[in-house]
Amino acid sequence: MASKVAPPVELSFREQGAGAPILLLHGLAGDRLVWNSVFPGLSTGFRVIAPDLRGHGETPYPSGSTESMDELEADVLAFADRLGLSKIHWVGFSAGAFLALRIVLDHPERASSLTLVSGAAYCDAHQKAVMERWWSTYAQEGPDAFALRLLKDLYYPDWIEAHLEVADVLREAVVHWDFTAAQMWGKALTSFDEKNRIAALRIPTLMVQAMDDGVVDASHGRILRQTIPGAQIRILPQTGHMIPSERPNELVESIVGLVRKAESNSTETVP
Repeated sequence: MASKVAPPVELSFREQGAGAPILLLHGLAGDRLVWNSVFPGLSTGFRVIAPDLRGHGETPYPSGSTESMDELEADVLAFADRLGLSKIHWVGFSAGAFLALRIVLDHPERASSLTLVSGAAYCDAHQKAVMERWWSTYAQEGPDAFALRLLKDLYYPDWIEAHLEVADVLREAVVHWDFTAAQMWGKALTSFDEKNRIAALRIPTLMVQAMDDGVVDASHGRILRQTIPGAQIRILPQTGHMIPSERPNELVESIVGLVRKAESNSTETVP
């Protein structure tokens, strides 16, 4: 019997620009704001869309939701249908990269390209331990300790030293956040494993990884590159997990390069 999936919810979103659609999927406990620094560079040549996934940002968390990958995938596909998006350049960050990979594997006909930022083909023991440490810190030590834990795990130390305002904003924000949806999504992610399917991908694919990522080790990018035919990889030195915030210019450059190549190849194959 198929597992019960809650009905799709309508996703809040930001949209900017015109052209081939690029859909940006944020990660665990994040929202569309994580893409703020990449919007200007991407939207000069493309239609850029960033939704808040269920229970994140301005999208509500429906009662009874398990925040499963099935639910999240159904939400995003229904969202794409509402916007009239048939072929999409998918970009996912962190847990959003897991989701983007899952959607493209399930629906390759809807994908023009795939960019995985701080992503992986499966949730490993280290990622599980990091999430467990987050929630135990929040429950046992409170918001201040939790914010400090996030800063240490998510960012490269030198970047935080140069952007202390981010630390202040995060400390203030965690006091008001509801992490129910994030914890449920994290629980769902522990069983994520698409290693046996990724070799079937036949679309332009790029991995952007951080050398100093404390959440998703950069080795995951190499695994993906070696398994996905024709996949490319870019590894950024002196960079933490938060690539969209820490290295937006390099990320925009990487995404635009892949999307333009995919669009060019698509045009050349049209009879």
